[in-house]
Amino acid sequence: MPIKFGPHRICSFPMNKPLSIMIVAGEASGDSHAARLVDALREQHPATELHFYGCAGRKMKAAGVEAIVDAEGMAIIGILEVIRELPMFLKAFRKLKSAALERRPDALILVDFPEFNLRLAKTLSKSVPKVIYYISPQVWAWKQKRVQDIKHNVDQMLSILPFEKAFYSEHGFEKVTYVGHPIAGSVKPRIGRKEFCERHGLDPQRALVTLLPGSRRMEIKYTAPVLAEAGELVRSQIEGLQLVVALAPSRSKDDFESAVFRGGVRKEALEGLVYVNGETHEALGSADAAAVTSGTATLEAAVIGTPMCVVYKVSKLNNAAIRPRIKIDTFGLVNLIAGHKIARELIQNDLTAQSLAEEIRRLLDPQVNERFRAELESVRRSLGKEDASKLAAQAVARELDLASD
Repeated sequence: MPIKFGPHRICSFPMNKPLSIMIVAGEASGDSHAARLVDALREQHPATELHFYGCAGRKMKAAGVEAIVDAEGMAIIGILEVIRELPMFLKAFRKLKSAALERRPDALILVDFPEFNLRLAKTLSKSVPKVIYYISPQVWAWKQKRVQDIKHNVDQMLSILPFEKAFYSEHGFEKVTYVGHPIAGSVKPRIGRKEFCERHGLDPQRALVTLLPGSRRMEIKYTAPVLAEAGELVRSQIEGLQLVVALAPSRSKDDFESAVFRGGVRKEALEGLVYVNGETHEALGSADAAAVTSGTATLEAAVIGTPMCVVYKVSKLNNAAIRPRIKIDTFGLVNLIAGHKIARELIQNDLTAQSLAEEIRRLLDPQVNERFRAELESVRRSLGKEDASKLAAQAVARELDLASD
């Protein structure tokens, strides 16, 4: 069959033909999900030569993706912050556009990163046989007009949240496949509480709270001071309480402490904190409770079964610009999937050292803790049990008419 591009593109690739796929992710979580998708495609089609290139972070490069653009440094939030880095984004956009027009990939896979990737889809949709979007933009939360762009420029949306397929259907877009959330089959602590505590000089018999300040610099800038101050306050109220700061692989102890000092918090608030890097799942699995920056990490905590408080804070300017455009009153993904507020959300002005310390104390109450863990079971079931990356790879293969090897 011939290849036809446009609003109703049709394409068919010869069996076992070498395929060239551009894949674009711009944040740490997207980099991780994209890398697992690449691995799953190669595992399911070992006899097909697959060449991946695009915007890649550390994990995608380790999975063999050629980095036309390095994703490190692309994870930026905030209006002023994005404006300051606009030349970087424009340069990355031009490089990817040029690479696509020159190399003519058989497919374009866009992973999350909506402000950048939806523009790329619009620019390249008439030049690439198939545009597949993995991890839907949160159009159900804000800027719903983006659904129209998705209708015109995306051939298949791979959804990771159970309510998204129905949302798109209500808005006239049916080319949606729910594959489950990537973390459902991949989030599991590698070691238990006893070994984790031994590794980091902690006492497994004493209460332990894990603090997740986020992976983006701007998240850490605004959450770290409150987390540190709340930690100091609750430690003064609960004898023997242990606090672990779980840092993303791309962040350091210096990032956290610098943010705390810039936030005007005294250095005593940092005393006794234990830092771990790249051990988020282990830190959550070992914790009695956690304070988690809103995002995918709340679902990781849910899958692991850790009672949590959802926290988030941005600059006053960003909050004033963005908050009125958000159409939902629930921020935490764990609460959106549950359909009601399991976890308390401390957002913007509600996030103070006092409010967070109070919620941590509440979560450490044995009866509250037990009830919370039981409620998280419904969230785990909603996310599915199968490996979403493998299901996503199967959906990509169907879209590209890839036969099983």
